[in-house]
Amino acid sequence: MRGHRLDDFEQCVAMWGDPRVTQYIGGKPSTREECWSRLLRNFGHWSAMGFGYWVVEESTTGRFVGEVGLADLKRDVEPSFDGLPEAGWVLAAWSHGRGFATEAVRAALEWCAGHLGAPQTVCLIDAANKPSIRVAEKCGYRHWTDSHYKNQPVVLFRR
Repeated sequence: MRGHRLDDFEQCVAMWGDPRVTQYIGGKPSTREECWSRLLRNFGHWSAMGFGYWVVEESTTGRFVGEVGLADLKRDVEPSFDGLPEAGWVLAAWSHGRGFATEAVRAALEWCAGHLGAPQTVCLIDAANKPSIRVAEKCGYRHWTDSHYKNQPVVLFRR
C-alpha cells in the first residue's frame, strides 16, 4: 500500500468507471470528473485528518489493485458515527476474490491501531454486498445495526 499520486488518475477512472465495481457503491459508474474529485479528496483527507486511503498494488507486479483506507466522511446516516474512522475498500474487478481486500484492510487496521489509537472503527456496506460483508467479518467487524444510506439498505459494522 502507498499514498495516492496524480498519475494514479487513469487507473482510478478505469476502476471507478467499471459497473462491476460500483454495483454496490452508489450503483453507477463514476465519471472522470467524479474520479478527479475523489482523488483530490484522498489527498486532502490525509492533510486535514492525518489518515485516509492508500493505493493497493500487487506486490509482484506493481499492478493497481484498488484503494483501501480509513476516512471520516460525515455520512448522513443513523446512527451517526462521526468522529470514528470508517474503513473502506474498493478494488478493480480483476482482483475480486483473490484475498487482496482482506489483506489490505487488515494492514489499514493495523496502521490505525498504531497511529490513531481509535477506540473503535466502523464500516458501512450495502446490504446486498455479500463479498464485502465477508471481508469485514474476516477483519474482525461485527454487525452493529441495519440502516439506510442514500435510500439504500446498508449494514453498519464496528470493530
